Amino acid sequence: MDAGSFSSSVSSEKGRSASRRSALRDVPSRPFLPSMHTSSGNPSSWQTGDRFIPDRSAMDMDVAYYLLTEPRKEKENAVAASPSKEAYRKLLAENLLKNRTRILTFKNKPPPPSQPFFQEVDVSSHHLKPAKQRRYIPQVNYFQCLQSAERTLDAPDIVDDYYLNLMDWGSSNVLSIALGSTVYLWDASDGSTSELMTVDDDAGPVTSVSWAPDGRHIAVGLNSSDIQLWDSSSNRLLRTLRGVHGSRVGSLAWNNNILTTGGMDGMIVNNDVRMRSHVVQMYRGHQQEVCGLKWSGSGQQLASGGNDNLLHIWDVSMASSNPSPGQNQWLHRFEDHMAAVKALAWCPFQSNLLASGGGGGDRCIKFWNTHTGACLNSVDTGSQVCALLWNKNERELLSSHGFTQNQLTLWKYPSMVKIAELTGHTSRVLFMAQSPDGGTVASAAGDETLRFWNVFGTPEPPKPAAKSTSTGPFSSFNHIR
Repeated sequence: MDAGSFSSSVSSEKGRSASRRSALRDVPSRPFLPSMHTSSGNPSSWQTGDRFIPDRSAMDMDVAYYLLTEPRKEKENAVAASPSKEAYRKLLAENLLKNRTRILTFKNKPPPPSQPFFQEVDVSSHHLKPAKQRRYIPQVNYFQCLQSAERTLDAPDIVDDYYLNLMDWGSSNVLSIALGSTVYLWDASDGSTSELMTVDDDAGPVTSVSWAPDGRHIAVGLNSSDIQLWDSSSNRLLRTLRGVHGSRVGSLAWNNNILTTGGMDGMIVNNDVRMRSHVVQMYRGHQQEVCGLKWSGSGQQLASGGNDNLLHIWDVSMASSNPSPGQNQWLHRFEDHMAAVKALAWCPFQSNLLASGGGGGDRCIKFWNTHTGACLNSVDTGSQVCALLWNKNERELLSSHGFTQNQLTLWKYPSMVKIAELTGHTSRVLFMAQSPDGGTVASAAGDETLRFWNVFGTPEPPKPAAKSTSTGPFSSFNHIR
């Protein structure tokens, strides 16, 4: 309330006392009735106004007063009202209110604009960003066939053995697959197929293949315990490593120039392929066949899984060329799986995260923090886990399985919610390999088929680095001298 509303005859002290009393007393329950005046005589008063009372110049105060008081008068005079007075009231309401029945009402919808706000433009003259290619994964029930493979190739004589690793996709975009005693190369750029090598029956069949990081050289493990190194560009045998293992070599993994081999004898051996005496380190920890080997992205840790249901994490700094029989070389030893551990995959976006999958008696995918040794999560998939692959561009994990569905399952990490299930194989999907760009996955199964799935989608091309256009006072100090 403005100070000018007080009488001039009241002293300032009494005014302050009255103001204090009004702030501390209870708020009356009766409604506040505004003044009957529609505007103020002082222009400054209706332009500024009190902060608690809005500007009344825009209000129809006569209508507001009529609507507030007329219902009460109707209740008070409901019995004594005559027909003539009732007719007069209705006529007065029609002329005064002009068919308005509320004090606050919404206005009518605005008229449509004379021309549309968003006008069509000629897109031919604009440079539009190309749309990202979408993955073909229809949203249907998880337990239905979501899609057919983009391409299916025959894979006759593939060995149906859970403990072997018979397929790999190199950095030069060439897929290698072992069928019986022969290794074939399939060039993804043009779809051509060629034969790399065939071993004799006494040395075969081929039990493992793995591309070197350069995408040109390939290691081939044999049932005879030998390991052969081939040059794929010339189909030439470069070297044969003998005496490394006492039985078949079912798993291979590269770490730069180091070729790590795992055998049925339970041994894990690091071989420097540049040296004449190639055996440089050995890892002892498995009692049965080593069926899974994967180096971390940094090359500092090696994960190994075996038919003894064990999962080991080895650190490069703890390796020894001549270990003692009782020496504890591993960094971590996990005994949580209840079946053979073959499926291993290091996370591309978290260096210390490892996913592992167990065989038919376990059926679980487990996630490990390899720095602390903690098991972060365990998911029962309901079937044998044969292989695992991470999406390089999204937080997703792909797993391949055996009985009963023989499917590939795409999971969202870390919630492990199923995104899709890819079916088509009629036997357990033993092997998976990922294209160099990370978009396509190849799967091979005991049904002697090789299928290709665009499950991860085509990644976006990397953006070119922005050129420096600085013209500030320190622009000349861009280079380190």
